[in-house]
Amino acid sequence: MNQDAQEPERIVELREEIDQLKEAVTSHAVVDQAIGMVVALGRVTPDQGWAVLREVSQHTNIKLRTIAEMIIVWGQKGDLSPDVRAVLEDTLDKYGPAQIPDPPSTP
Repeated sequence: MNQDAQEPERIVELREEIDQLKEAVTSHAVVDQAIGMVVALGRVTPDQGWAVLREVSQHTNIKLRTIAEMIIVWGQKGDLSPDVRAVLEDTLDKYGPAQIPDPPSTP
């Protein structure tokens, strides 16, 4: 195969790689934001915040990025699945006393 025939294939490969890198950067930002929330709410270190997210992900069988997204939405709207909330509270308790705000009361 000559050089000219390989160029379009290489361009496609590079575009796919760029898309994957963009996704990784976005995912990293989401996880970092969730770690920040866990650090603030649970009064834990950033390393412990990462461990909490990882453990919640493992115990709920939900991808870490999805857990991070759920925690960010929880911070914005106050909604968090009761199952995830229970695992989050239990996990934070392992790292120190945590006072997670109660969900908003419904009339």
